[in-house]
Amino acid sequence: MLFQKCQLQKLDRYRWLVPRGTKTGMLTDALIYADEHLLEDLLKDLSLEQAVNVAMLPGIVGRSLAMPDIHQGYGFPIGGVAATDPEEGGVVSPGGVGFDINCGVRLLASTLTADDVRPKIRDLVNQLFRDIPSGAGRKGFVQLSHEDLERVMVEGAGWMVRNGYGEPGDLEHCEENGAIDGADPSAVGDKPRKRGLAQVGTLGSGNHFLEVQYVEQVFDPEVAQRFGLYENEVVVLIHSGSRGFGHQVCTDYLRDMDPAMRRYKLELPDRQLACVPFNSPEGQAYLGAMRASANFAWANRQGITHFTREAFKRIFGQKEHLRMVYDVCHNIAKLEWHRANGRDRRVLVHRKGATRAFPAGRPEIPEAYKDIGQPVLIPGSMGTASYVLVGAKGSLEESFGTTCHGAGRVMSRTAAKKSSYAVNARERLEEQGVIVRAETRDGISEEIPEAYKDVDAVINVVHNAGLSKRVARLKPMGVIKG
Repeated sequence: MLFQKCQLQKLDRYRWLVPRGTKTGMLTDALIYADEHLLEDLLKDLSLEQAVNVAMLPGIVGRSLAMPDIHQGYGFPIGGVAATDPEEGGVVSPGGVGFDINCGVRLLASTLTADDVRPKIRDLVNQLFRDIPSGAGRKGFVQLSHEDLERVMVEGAGWMVRNGYGEPGDLEHCEENGAIDGADPSAVGDKPRKRGLAQVGTLGSGNHFLEVQYVEQVFDPEVAQRFGLYENEVVVLIHSGSRGFGHQVCTDYLRDMDPAMRRYKLELPDRQLACVPFNSPEGQAYLGAMRASANFAWANRQGITHFTREAFKRIFGQKEHLRMVYDVCHNIAKLEWHRANGRDRRVLVHRKGATRAFPAGRPEIPEAYKDIGQPVLIPGSMGTASYVLVGAKGSLEESFGTTCHGAGRVMSRTAAKKSSYAVNARERLEEQGVIVRAETRDGISEEIPEAYKDVDAVINVVHNAGLSKRVARLKPMGVIKG
């Protein structure tokens, strides 16, 4: 059902509550982060209904959470967050991770300014488009054997670095150092392996992209300096995930979830919320395969990083070097320690289209940033802006250390292609100074800026709600897409 505004309790300018009891079966409240305008968009699809359904997951602790970029997804809304307690009947739900396991964002910083790059931006975009295969099913230039793939599933980005596709500093500035523990290659079937074998170092389709950007504005000079960011600096933002490998893993496990739920006598109002107990054989198998997929995604972004560096050297000379700022994932379920329901406990945090945003002091943060907080990377849309933020204390108090992951769609891909905004989209972007290369016309028309929420408004919510703090605003100069 579509929720009405009158069913929500307004807590403050940026928080809305659907109380437990609003719908039969809710085990906790649903908390939505949004301002008045963004809330109106949420009332147009089933995303709030999905957030309420998530509040019915067995073993859920804390609230079901929805970030301001929330929109309708599979099972969980995209922008949905939930933690379950493995020791108290908690479940794992593939719908709380998503099909593109460890879809994530990586930020690279150059030694160049926007003035250095503008005269050569078209050449750079063309070079990047040649060097980084983009689009559904595209094969990459990294040649993996089946034995190599086994190691990639366990070692992630580390395997790539050890085989010449990066440097040790890349791993030090990556969530989980580029490989999460607990991956189980034996839990991955033949189909994901076949789909993923040739896809490391490829961008993919849909909303995946590589953008050449510049730092338009710095909000927090001290933190920006620690991240190595300054106004007018050229940076690269990479948004990609586990490609066909992770998609097939999710597909395979969802197929088996329905009969497993019947065996465990689990009932939920939406079959897309299929889940199994964390400690069940099925739950452990899915988590092992999910972690293998996550490691594949980190290897993939590492490959893209390598070829991006090579493209910059071809255009700007061998001395040009792209430095890794950070890499975050936003489709994953991770075991973490949090304070929930009055005590510290280890919980499984599902982040579906949501980004980790730990403040200073958490042991998971790289040493270089431990005293200031984790970098948070939030992409916008072509022609608008992206943001660098830093984790804030409020995220640990309210959202299991989580913030938003992007602008969030307000228009389906079909609607975007049919809209008047899709006409001459490439030309309109070029008029704004953004050079775009895409494998197909649909690659641009599906992802027009008008298909997304106002990223400035989304960032304003998480900043003022205390989940993460603004550090810098990035503007695109060149984009490649599938």
